[in-house]
Order: sequence, then structure tokens, then C-alpha cells
Amino acid sequence: MNSYLNIDHVGITFPTDNGPLNVLDNVNLKVEQGEFISLIGHSGCGKSTVLNIVAGLLQATEGGVLLENREVREPGPDRAVVFQNHSLLPWLSVYDNVRLAVDQVFKRTKSKAERDEWTRHNLELVHMSHALDRKPDEISGGMKQRVGIARALAMEPKVLLMDEPFGALDSLTRTHMQDSLMEIQAELNNTVIMITHDVDEAVLLSDRIIMMTNGPSASIGEILQVELERPRDRLSLAEDRDYNHYRAEVVRFLHERHVGKRPQTAAETATDAGAGQDETQGAQEKQGLRLAV
Repeated sequence: MNSYLNIDHVGITFPTDNGPLNVLDNVNLKVEQGEFISLIGHSGCGKSTVLNIVAGLLQATEGGVLLENREVREPGPDRAVVFQNHSLLPWLSVYDNVRLAVDQVFKRTKSKAERDEWTRHNLELVHMSHALDRKPDEISGGMKQRVGIARALAMEPKVLLMDEPFGALDSLTRTHMQDSLMEIQAELNNTVIMITHDVDEAVLLSDRIIMMTNGPSASIGEILQVELERPRDRLSLAEDRDYNHYRAEVVRFLHERHVGKRPQTAAETATDAGAGQDETQGAQEKQGLRLAV
């Protein structure tokens, strides 16, 4: 039986001033429809690169990605991305930021009234109906991320890709956003791939946690199946033996990778930092441009 999403022997090498830099090597992952997958690992392990290859924002040097047996070659509305930085257009209202994506995807298939209703429905999903006319600089960071998620959901993507969507939020807001995401995913049965550095977040939200080895030439080190019943309640899980076992397994993996890391040379550190910054900025610019045109 074919998987819904197949990341098949993916590798990617970037040219740098110091020669070729192999970021990913032989990454293999099969994702089923409706699964919630978290990618976790130390900085520089290629998590965002994996996400951007699935999004079609980067092309793999080796291997490729299949979604419903079709090769991913470019960005498309079937794979929506939510970045850590919300990337909302500052001159548009909350409503119009979401409506822009709705018009782009459904202009030929939904009437104007249907697109209006669909925009409002997705903002209601993330509890933002009260702020339709506000501009991004008039709402909080958590509210901006809610709008970004609404915009992504409004495209009805087959796969929702999230690159540390709550990383810049305070702990209380982050908690509310995690709970909202669990509610939405339970209702819509989205297939989600999310990057996180937060062990508790990964265990709470995920069906499987993909633990990446250190870069360069990063790959999948271990895969942890999280067999906790849904819906999940963070308070009751705090003292749950299975929850704490899963948490300990992820912490152990990350600790072992941290202890085993070879100190980078100054040149490698500069190269990794530059590649990561350029990659994230370039991906966001591509995604923003695709929504704006």
C-alpha cells in the first residue's frame, strides 16, 4: 500500500564558498493521511530544509517527495506553510490576509459569497472572528499566528507544514495555541508536519516524533511512536507514565546527540548559520510572493 506522503531517499547539497555542503543525506519517511508528525533535533540538523523540500520551496539534490503518488516539484496550495514569523501583509486586515489566499485558490470554484463565508469560517476556527478589520500591527503575536494558521487552513491543504509556529510566543499563549491546534486537527483530520524544539510540545501533539541526527549530512536518527489516546489533556498527562516515558526518550536522544557533537570550526559555523538564515528567508519570500501575486 502506498503512503499518503513519501519522502524518498532525500538528500540536498548547497554550494558554498568553502565547497559543497551536504545538509541532508538519505532521509526516508512515509506519512499516512491524518498523521501529526513532529521533526525535532539540534539547530543545523536540516529540519527546515526537509519542510521546505516537501513544500516545494527547495529541490532535493537526490531523491524526491511524492504526495498521493505525484512528485512534488514546486509550491502548491495542497501544501500550506506556517512559518515562525507570521508573514502577514501589514497593509491588509486580518480578513483580507486570509481572503487573499482564498481568492487565489478558489477563484474559479467558489462564488464571491462562498469565498467570503469560507474566509470567515476559517477565522472562526482559530477564534479570530472578533478582529476581522484589524491590521497585523493592531493584534498580538499569538493572534497573528492564529491568522497565519487560518490562512493556511483556508487553502484546504492536503498537508499543513509548520516551522516552529509557536516558537516566538510566550508560554501561556503557546499553550493556548497548542490546544487550538489539537482541536482543529481533531475536527479536520489534517496531515501535519511540524518542526519544534520543544520536547513537551512534540509529545503532546504528535502521533510520531522524527528525531534528526546532527548536521551536516543529517538524516533520521530515531522515530518514536506516541501511543497516547486522543483527545489529550496536558494536565492529566503531566503525571502519566507513558507520557513521561516518551518525553524521556526524546530528551535522551537529544542529550546523546549534544554530547556527541564535534565542535565546529569557525568556517563551518559561519556556513551553517548563513545557509540556515538564507534558506528560511528565501522560503518565506517565495511563500509570500506566491500569495501576493
